[in-house]
Amino acid sequence: MKINSLNVDLGERAYPIHIGSGLLGRPDLVIPHLAGRQLLIVSNETVAPLYLARTRALFAGFNVEEVILPDGEQYKTLDVLNTIFDALLEKHCDRRVTLVALGGGVVGDMTGFAAACYQRGVAFIQIPTTLLAQVDSSVGGKTGVNHPLGKNMIGAFHQPRCVLIDTDTLDTLPDCELSAGLAEVIKYGLIRDPAFFAWLEENMDALLARDKAALAEAIERSCRNKAEVVAADEREGGVRALLNLGHTFGHAIETGMGYGAWLHGEGVAAGMLMAAALSARLGWLSAAELARIEALLLRARLPVRGPRDLSTERMLELMAVDKKAQDGQVRLVLLRALGAGIVTADYAPALLRDIIDQYRAA
Repeated sequence: MKINSLNVDLGERAYPIHIGSGLLGRPDLVIPHLAGRQLLIVSNETVAPLYLARTRALFAGFNVEEVILPDGEQYKTLDVLNTIFDALLEKHCDRRVTLVALGGGVVGDMTGFAAACYQRGVAFIQIPTTLLAQVDSSVGGKTGVNHPLGKNMIGAFHQPRCVLIDTDTLDTLPDCELSAGLAEVIKYGLIRDPAFFAWLEENMDALLARDKAALAEAIERSCRNKAEVVAADEREGGVRALLNLGHTFGHAIETGMGYGAWLHGEGVAAGMLMAAALSARLGWLSAAELARIEALLLRARLPVRGPRDLSTERMLELMAVDKKAQDGQVRLVLLRALGAGIVTADYAPALLRDIIDQYRAA
């Protein structure tokens, strides 16, 4: 079994990302990162029947407890978060407990946030089982929950001790979830890695066919991009904001339509094309480059238009509730060129309104 291992270089808090097939059978990769003998595995009703037994077996000989959450973005709330705290307290977990996130982005974000808060901070490990979580949310330490008025507005930066990516878990991933993950993969090519974007154009069919080698390559290159950005700017004071390409639009779609109606990657895909279209209107991208971006998103079976029944006014209201907003201005991640992202508020509000109008579903 070939294992690709990367490192997120954060000094004393550096941690490895292990990528490969069959890694749920490799306790040697995770045991060194445990804080003590107590573990709490957090999963959900969909993933637990598939992978909980194998994950428990990783930690044979340790004191392993578990908590199973409902599955879905609509459950990424403070109320459901309390389920994790209840389990930690009922099981008398101390400061040397290690939380293990087994699932997609919702499970990872909530487990990390619980770890950041419990007794003012305990250890946790990420075992992501969706493509989106493997290439994005499991790396970088962003944790949190949603609020009815805004996605991911309540949370903390809290880095995991290890990320274990078993690519075999993608065998059970629904097609729509695979495509949603590809949105975040494409993002890296757009903001900083044009060679990767070209590679995706050549290999999209293989990725959709779940070719093991192609998926492993896409995950490794995505994680390498993410790790480099996080190492340079852990708390999003500068370059890390580029990782939010399409997210200001996408989060507005997710919030406005009701959490769970659109998958995160679907909202990001529609948002990335809006951002690219705005970049083109500003003269930064050519019509041919904009067409390439739209074509790749379509090949990945992703939406390239926002929902028609979410008005432009409502979109703009929700976009104003964004972590990048400053002094009442919505700062967007746009593209100065293919592979060169920029964070800016230097655009005409009327132009943004026109783009949203144009890129709502026909």
